[in-house]
Parts: sequence; C-alpha cells; structure tokens
Amino acid sequence: MQGEPAIGIELFVNRDMVTPDVHVVAGGTVAVQSKRSPDKQATGSNERENEDGALIIQLGDSRGVLAVADGLGGQPEGGRAAGMALRALGAAIETANPKPDDLRELILNGFEIANRAIRDLEIGAGTTLAVAEIDGRSIRTYHAGDSMILVVGQQGKLKLQTVSHSPVGYAVEAGLLEEDEAMHHEDRHLVSNIVGSAQMRIEVGPVLDLSSRDTLLLATDGLFDNLRVEEIVALIRKGGLEKASQDLVALCDDRMRKTKHGMPSKPDDLTMVAFRPRTRSP
Repeated sequence: MQGEPAIGIELFVNRDMVTPDVHVVAGGTVAVQSKRSPDKQATGSNERENEDGALIIQLGDSRGVLAVADGLGGQPEGGRAAGMALRALGAAIETANPKPDDLRELILNGFEIANRAIRDLEIGAGTTLAVAEIDGRSIRTYHAGDSMILVVGQQGKLKLQTVSHSPVGYAVEAGLLEEDEAMHHEDRHLVSNIVGSAQMRIEVGPVLDLSSRDTLLLATDGLFDNLRVEEIVALIRKGGLEKASQDLVALCDDRMRKTKHGMPSKPDDLTMVAFRPRTRSP
C-alpha cells in the first residue's frame, strides 16, 4: 500500500565474519558480527556450524528491531533452532507491516511462533532469543535465555543490563555471587528458560529513552562468558561503532584462544549487535 513504511530484513545465520557489517537502521548505526568458536575454526571444517545468529529489521526511517539467538550447544540442531527463532520473528513482523502501536504484540507473537515450531521438531532443540525494539530514541527489550542486552552511556554508565535466565544469572542478580565468581562457576553453562520449551517465558523490559551517545548492545554468552561487563563497557562506549565492535570481538577472541591466570576463557560461538542513534545536530 502506498505510504506504508518499507520493511528491510537482514538475517545472519551460520556466519564466520572477520569484520562487522555496518547498516543504517532506525536512523542510527548498527554493527553486526558473528563468529564461530575458535575450537570449531581449528578443525578446518565448515561442518561445525556457528549455532548463533542475528537479525536486523528496518521499519521506515525511525523504527527497527534487532535480535540475537544462541542455539543450545550440546542439544540437537542448536543452530537450526536459532535460525528458526530469528526467521519466525522476522516473518511475524514482515507479514503484518506493523504500525507503531502494534510492534510489541508482533514481537511477542514471533517468540510464541518460534517456540511452537521448535517444540514441534520433537528433538529437544532450543535457543535463546534477545530482541530490542527501537522507536525513535525509545527502546524496549524482550528476552528468553542468557543472551544479554546492555545500554551503555558515553561516560561508561551502565543504564540497562538484562538478567540472564540461568541459575548463575539469578544468583548474581540476587547478590549471592560476584561477577568473577559467576564467570568461573561450574554451572555457568546451564540455562533455565529457552525458546523451544513448554515453560518458555518472555521477559519484557520497560521503555527506555536513549541519549544521543548511548550504545545499545545485544550479544550471546560467547561475549559475556569471556569478558567482564566493565571490559565490555570500556570498549563499546566510545569511538566509532564499527571500530569499537571489532575491538570488542578481537579481545574476546583472544581471551577464548589464550588461557591467562585469573581470566575467563571459554571458547564459544559469538554474535553481537551494537546500535547507536543518530547524533542530534547542535
């Protein structure tokens, strides 16, 4: 229909990206990078796929949706489940050609459709799914699992950090574990809420207004299992978004490859999506 906003969808599944892809979404800049675990790269085979994925959706000039998914390692068809979740989310939004007041419902529908489709496989597959809705300078987050979403100010203030749906994540939120203890905890890999479960629940965050130099970051646990939040904040908060994203992934990759005393090192697939809004003219 004439006058309706164009919908552009970019899907990233089973990718092994050396540098970030940069896009213009919702009037801001988005940098996306997805890499296979160094353990998988070392085999020299493409058969061990990246079980993470990402999705960016452009809705007109000022609205968009960003998402990351992490198929459960050790479970059947983890990469397939992650791809199914991202495709279901994209299809739920694309087919409706949404108006500003119904995007929340469409995102929730995308979660539910993905959950049913993955359960219908009947093979025990599952995935995390973390989503951010952007409407001008406002965002709202949605997630199931332990892929995390942060909002970081230019001066390093952490304005938002979602709670990982895992025993360790809940223990950190309750103050029972420090971050360093959590990163080395033997149950760090356990996830208590996934897309593909009869008990799936969707955590919906409040509406948050971004300042002109804030950075929104969505990432799978390949990032958060290897870098402390303060390290992530220090790198992503300043400089050009593409360079900041590339430096963050490079540090994480180095940490995965080289075990250093007292530092976390957990080889894993890694996917991250970073967004900054357009800077207002003076």
